[in-house]
Amino acid sequence: MSKHQKHTKLTRRNNGIYAINEISFLGVKCSIISNLVEKIAKNNHKTSKIAYLDASHNDEIQAPNFDTFTFHHSGNLQRDSESILNPYNSRIQLSQYDMVLINGNHYQGEQQVLILDNDKEASVLKRLDQLNNIQFVVKMEDDSKYFDFLVDKFPNIKNLNCYSIDEIDKISSHIEKIIQEKIAPIQGLILAGGKSTRMGADKGLLEYHGISQRDYLYEQLSSVFLPYKEIKGVYISTRENQEIENKNTISDTFTGLGPFGAICSAFQTNPNSAWFVIATDVPFVDKNLIIQLLEKRNPKKIATAFKGKNSEFPEPLITIWEPKAYPVLLSYLSQGYSCPRKVLINSDVEIVEVEEHFIQNINTPSEYEKAKIELKK
Repeated sequence: MSKHQKHTKLTRRNNGIYAINEISFLGVKCSIISNLVEKIAKNNHKTSKIAYLDASHNDEIQAPNFDTFTFHHSGNLQRDSESILNPYNSRIQLSQYDMVLINGNHYQGEQQVLILDNDKEASVLKRLDQLNNIQFVVKMEDDSKYFDFLVDKFPNIKNLNCYSIDEIDKISSHIEKIIQEKIAPIQGLILAGGKSTRMGADKGLLEYHGISQRDYLYEQLSSVFLPYKEIKGVYISTRENQEIENKNTISDTFTGLGPFGAICSAFQTNPNSAWFVIATDVPFVDKNLIIQLLEKRNPKKIATAFKGKNSEFPEPLITIWEPKAYPVLLSYLSQGYSCPRKVLINSDVEIVEVEEHFIQNINTPSEYEKAKIELKK
């Protein structure tokens, strides 16, 4: 008899305690940690989105009776709200960051940086249980020593990279390397579950290149993706009861939402992957265009999308959607919106401009015949 399962088993994001990617700093007083974090963030802010998690030392602060959000035209937001730190909620609050640096004097992190200060031996010993995944060591002084209890617990600790507290560039580079190693792999998603009402026939089965457009895109993506070690496979998004043989498929579980639902279904299947999403009605997309989007990918943002040079808005269905887009998509859905373009327009997105011709959609029989003639030329 199988064991009863109370909750649906879903694939979970590879989270840390409070965020996707987190490092706690411990071993010195809080002011030194916050100063070091500020310098690291200043060095790395152009390539990575970084947040700092700390605790207030002011015992007189009381939670406000009402929350305030003060916005400035520069993009600065000051927030004063009643909130208790909770790992489940924090993973949503911090989901848009590539790295969360943590004051380890107050909170534990999945990864750690140990700062050695001869005057803080008792403090490190007190937090010894928090040290289980040390990334590198920082010395406050040249003669800062590895305490005996550290060597006993971590015999190889002296083999870890070690920097002086003043080597900010080296420390920042090491943090950036950790961020880059955590960048999500990419999987391809061909949107083939539409009803093709205006075309009057399944657009995925139309032929522009001697085979169905669905199979053509599958071959194009697969061949382009092959050299990229971070790309793990190509899938076809299908509607309910749509059978496709000899292909990896993802059935739409967010039904009735069109492409928006297909993207969410892909993330539900694998929330730890970025998704290169492409519709079947863009016959002028070729290998060069696919490679161009891959090379312009910016994981710091929620998506990398094409936009026609004369278009006002980006094209959401030839887009690389990053894992951090998933909670954003769900938040729009909770408001009653299921338009992926609306998400792109109102989010921090990397835009890649191309000629309109290459990303045009083919939706009607007359457009189909015209496209075939153009492609033959």
